[in-house]
Amino acid sequence: MIFMKNRLGRARSQALIMRKKVVKCFSRFATLCVAMLTLTACSVSVDGNNYRDVSPDFNIESFFDGDVRAWGIVQDRSGEVIQRFVVDIDGSMQDGVLTLDEKFTYGLGDGAKSRVWKIEKVGEGKYVGNAGDIAGPAAGTSYGNAFNFSYEMDLPVDDTTYRVTFDDWFWAFDDTTMMNRSYIRKFGLVMAEVTIFMQKQE
Repeated sequence: MIFMKNRLGRARSQALIMRKKVVKCFSRFATLCVAMLTLTACSVSVDGNNYRDVSPDFNIESFFDGDVRAWGIVQDRSGEVIQRFVVDIDGSMQDGVLTLDEKFTYGLGDGAKSRVWKIEKVGEGKYVGNAGDIAGPAAGTSYGNAFNFSYEMDLPVDDTTYRVTFDDWFWAFDDTTMMNRSYIRKFGLVMAEVTIFMQKQE
């Protein structure tokens, strides 16, 4: 009887250990699922081909040839507005190169005070852009109603600089009005989002 009781005790102990292992494995699996869902929520993918047949077409040369004013905000991952700004853009076309001279005024936060873009068409619906504070050329693609610029930038934050990727999208409302949405990524994850409303000035 004592032998049977010992065997029964060992069996119960092994079953308890096994149950704890199952619970621990399930807990790890649940944590991994939550982490994967969080990462998925932080990723954004825009398919420009969805806008090829949408009207009106966005023509970057004609929209920015002249004076444009823009109002924008930057939001961090939690959705908090960390920057609010106005941009005055002086645009001009010369010898096939679009120059954008941007001047920034901040109502909240701080950032670049000015930026000059040089944008050139290099093929059907394809563009290359350069500015002093971006790392290498920006690749631009026209998608009818939408336009996309993709580039890297060394972004200063406090006393540190981070190399981030900008996924910059433009959508036309009409010939004089446009919305811009930028997704700032680090390690493939969206760390901040920029929303800008732009309007041509008379």
